[in-house]
Amino acid sequence: MRTLIAPWPRCGVFFLCAAAGWLTGCSRPEPLPEPVRAVKLLTVGVGALQSQVEYAGEVRARVESRLGFRVAGKIVQRQAELGQRVRAGQVLAQLDPQDYQLAAQAAQAQVSAAQTQRDLAAADLQRYAALKNQNFISGAELQRREATLQAAQAALAQARAQSSAQGNQAQYTRLLADVAGVVTAIEAEPGQVVAAGTPVVRIAQDGARDVVFAVPEDKVAQIQVGQAVGVRAWAGGAPLQGRVREVAASADPVTRTFAVKVGIDAATAPALGATVYVTPQVLSHVGIPAITLPTTALRQQGQGTAVWVYDPATSTVRSQDVQIATADGNAAVVAAGLAPGMQVVATGVHVLSPGQKVTVYEQKWAQTPASAAQAAPEKVAPKDLTLAPAAASGAIPAASQP
Repeated sequence: MRTLIAPWPRCGVFFLCAAAGWLTGCSRPEPLPEPVRAVKLLTVGVGALQSQVEYAGEVRARVESRLGFRVAGKIVQRQAELGQRVRAGQVLAQLDPQDYQLAAQAAQAQVSAAQTQRDLAAADLQRYAALKNQNFISGAELQRREATLQAAQAALAQARAQSSAQGNQAQYTRLLADVAGVVTAIEAEPGQVVAAGTPVVRIAQDGARDVVFAVPEDKVAQIQVGQAVGVRAWAGGAPLQGRVREVAASADPVTRTFAVKVGIDAATAPALGATVYVTPQVLSHVGIPAITLPTTALRQQGQGTAVWVYDPATSTVRSQDVQIATADGNAAVVAAGLAPGMQVVATGVHVLSPGQKVTVYEQKWAQTPASAAQAAPEKVAPKDLTLAPAAASGAIPAASQP
């Protein structure tokens, strides 16, 4: 005889097992441990800056004149050519002189007429003077003849002055070089009608040469007349030395920079218009002690810049805000936030988090030991280091070319 088991107990056991499995599958898994990353470290030290501020300039003549005719007219001939060397008194261009020659002839005819009137008045005065001696005329009549002679003489002087002015106008139809130099620009061509004073030829006078370059407004206050400036030509050659001769009193309305002129020796100066590199010694930072870091060690944190500082006691990293002053080649100059002897992460700063454990990466091959760091001064950023404050966004400024 078989014993029958009720189905409900079996079903209850089944549902209990299913519920337990479902609850087990829905529970949150334990988080994986954060990986221990290997980092490269560098020890903060004080070294000498190597970069220097350098600007691009252009060689120009100290005196460059834009010559034009002193009268208006049509250009019929231009003798000067671009790049031509001219001497003082050489004809550069010619206007149509016909109208001015006719005016000069008319003025000369007026001189002849005035001279005839003067001679007639002088002869009348002599006759009336003889009659006055014989008491045939009164003294008032003689005075009128004297006045007539004086008026004729004044008219003659006026006619001669007008004739001289018209003669000058005719001579002004030829454009002459005032001094010796080189033609650097042609601004008018034959057949063109020009007004008086319109530039036709530009001449760079022989003699002293200047190097002209532009500096931003945050640096112009440091540049003074008489300061030494290094100059080197882009095409090569021996370096030159010059001195600041002139600093613009106002900024250029377009570039908002100030023009600076440096006088150099004309005998050794590059060709006119040559590109040169100018290094004001007053703006040089070479040899100034400062803390520098590679840009790979920096990261942006909020509106500032930060680095990861390694704690050897706990093998963890912490974030440290720093202030960037300027650039030194491919490195950033730290003005505040670090002290000599600290260890900071050199690369891979974007994958770390505060308090994360790290291991120090060690190279597997032999390497020449680095030279010992220089002795650290009491102040990280010395007072004689004139540096601009870091940008608000924490970006690294562009480095000056050494």
